[in-house]
Amino acid sequence: MRTGSRPSALRIVGIGLALYAVVVLALGIVWSRQPPVFDVAALQAEVLAGSGGKPVPGTAVVAAAIGVAETLLEKNGGFLYNDLTPPGLYLDNMPNWEYGALKELRDSVRALRNDFSRSQTQSIENDHAKRADVKLAIDASSWLLPSAEDEYRQATDALRLFMRDLATGEDRSASFHTRADNLAAYLSIVEKRLGSLAVRLSASVGDHELTAALVQNVGENDVELDEVQIKSGGSATPWYLVDDTYYEARGYTWALLHMMRAISIDFAEILASKNADVSIQQIIRDLEGASKPMVSPIVLNGHGYGFLANHSLVMASYISRANAAVLDLRILMQQG
Repeated sequence: MRTGSRPSALRIVGIGLALYAVVVLALGIVWSRQPPVFDVAALQAEVLAGSGGKPVPGTAVVAAAIGVAETLLEKNGGFLYNDLTPPGLYLDNMPNWEYGALKELRDSVRALRNDFSRSQTQSIENDHAKRADVKLAIDASSWLLPSAEDEYRQATDALRLFMRDLATGEDRSASFHTRADNLAAYLSIVEKRLGSLAVRLSASVGDHELTAALVQNVGENDVELDEVQIKSGGSATPWYLVDDTYYEARGYTWALLHMMRAISIDFAEILASKNADVSIQQIIRDLEGASKPMVSPIVLNGHGYGFLANHSLVMASYISRANAAVLDLRILMQQG
C-alpha cells in the first residue's frame, strides 16, 4: 500500500501545481490589461450627487484625480506595484503602467495643492489638498506599515472631502482658481514629463539623430535627461527596459488624458478667451491615440522600415505631438 500510495500522492501534487500555474498565468494575463477610459463628466456628476453640491470650476479636475486614483486601486488585480506574491510578483508591464499613471496623479494633486487651490503665494493651503498630496508621496513599493494602497485610499478620501467643500461652499478655504498662470504652471510640468518620455521611447532603436532631435524639443531639463542616459546607457535602451518605458508612457498618457478632459471643462471660459480650444482638443486627440488598446501581446521593437513595428516609436510620435500642443497652449496662457 505504501509503495502504491506514493506515486498517487505525487500525481495529486503535480496536478495541483499545474492547476495553480494555469490560474496564476490566466490571472496575470487578465491583470495586465489596461483599464478602460472613464467619463470624467459622468464621474463628476456621480461624486457631486453624493455630496449634494453643484458643478463649480475645479470639480471636474478633482473628479479626474479621484477617478485615476480609484482605478489604480480597484482595477483588475488592484494595485500591483508592491505585490510580493504571484502573479503580481512576476508582472512588470502593469506595475510600470501604474507608475506612469501615479506620476501624473501626483503632478496633478501637487498642482491642486500649490496652484489651483490658492489665490496667491501667501494664501493658506487647503488641509484636504495638502493631505492628498502627502499621502500620494509614499513610496509605491511600500507594502506594510503603511502600505501604499492604504495611503492612496486616504488620499482619495481627502480629494472627495475637498470636492465636497468646493461644491457646497461650506468651507471657504476650499477654492479653485481658473487662472491662466495657474494652468501655465501645470502645463510646464506636463511638457517636461512628455518630453522625457518621448526621448526615452525613441532611445529604443539607438538612433542618435532621432534622439537628438527629440532632445531639442524637451528643453532645459537636466534631471529628466540624466534619467534618460541612465536608462539607455547613452545609446539604445536595453531590450529588457523597452517594455518598461513603453508601459510607463502608456500609464502616464492614460491619466493625463482624463486630466486634460477635466481641464477642458473647468477652464472652458479661460480657454475660449485665449482662443485655445483648438490646442486643448489637439492634446486630447493625441493622448487618445497614445491610449488606444494594444493588439499585439508583446511590445515590438523593430528597426527602421523593417518587417516588425516599433511600438515605442509610435508612442513617441503621439507623445511628441501632444507635447508640441501643450507648448502652444502654455504660450497662449502666458500671453496677455
